[in-house]
Amino acid sequence: MSRTYNAIDSDAHVLEPGDLWEKYLEVKYSNRAPGLITRPDGKEIFRVEDNVYLDLSERQEEAFAMAGGLGMREGIKPSSNSYLSGKPGGFDPHKRIPDMDAEGIDAAFLFPSLGLFLGGMQDTQLAAAACRAYNRWLVDYCAPYPDRLFGVAMIPLQSTADAVKEIAFAATELGMRAGFIRPNPYLNRPLHHPDNDPVWQAAQDHDFSIAVHGSASKTMTRLGEDRFTSGSAVIQCTSHALEMQAAVVSFVMCGICDRFPRLRVGFLEAGGGWIAGWLDRMDRFFDDKGMNDTGLTTRPSEIFRRQCFISFEPVEKSLPLLADFIGRGNILWATDYPHADGFTNAPGLLRELHMAPELLKDIMVLGAKRYYGLT
Repeated sequence: MSRTYNAIDSDAHVLEPGDLWEKYLEVKYSNRAPGLITRPDGKEIFRVEDNVYLDLSERQEEAFAMAGGLGMREGIKPSSNSYLSGKPGGFDPHKRIPDMDAEGIDAAFLFPSLGLFLGGMQDTQLAAAACRAYNRWLVDYCAPYPDRLFGVAMIPLQSTADAVKEIAFAATELGMRAGFIRPNPYLNRPLHHPDNDPVWQAAQDHDFSIAVHGSASKTMTRLGEDRFTSGSAVIQCTSHALEMQAAVVSFVMCGICDRFPRLRVGFLEAGGGWIAGWLDRMDRFFDDKGMNDTGLTTRPSEIFRRQCFISFEPVEKSLPLLADFIGRGNILWATDYPHADGFTNAPGLLRELHMAPELLKDIMVLGAKRYYGLT
């Protein structure tokens, strides 16, 4: 009997075990595996590759505990500054399901936490191996609940050839429905660089959705960080949104979606209200005969509604006002569980926006079903 979905979380996260890559990585890379290291002073460092280490325990707002510190948005401080003391459901699927049940969430699509930093790896072969290891682990994490937990594969966009291989492997061997990339340039190559076209072709051929998911930089340069160098609130308001706005331009105005009209692309982790004005702005320059040098034959807003999706935070008051303009079937929502900036009781928060019943019903499931191909 197939499951009925009434609430689908389009962007939640796992907390990777510190030894994930040590256990799942190809043996020939084992001495270079990404992993969590605890220093003698008790601070935790994440090794990305070779001599690239991230110490996020120096400032409270960047502590590893933030990764599993769900509830901090409501002022609940984590009991420890240790990544490994994070929300148990982030590490253990059996402990995650009760948390989902308590909020009435039927299914969740899962992104990494530590793995968000691997987009900045410079060694293309190691990056591809690290992605393969993570994807294999993620499928194992989801396996006990195959109709409720869905892993989103990590795609090594550092190498076009490796990215194509990983999409094929994730789709055909692992049964995954989507893969994620960062909005930032990979090895100084923007998303719309023509060298990336085989990646979008592979995703289209495998009916495999592409998720553009932002995160803290550390290993990748982000727009706005030349001007705003500190403060979580300021960076969240600027760099997260600026990178995602640029990603929308790459896929829509720079022609990726035009060339691959069956490709589905989602933009996550940067809120959604800004997209209405962004669509208007792109349309205006498309309609301006003196300015339009895009080569597009279809208006950007039409391209977006045809094949793009955007994730709203469940507290965005603009959602009921913008839903039909954007397209209610193009809207996703997210808990960001178990991160500190995640939302507890996200379905309840959506209901508090006082949407019409049919609109609320559509927002809860329609976009996610279309985007992730979930029937």
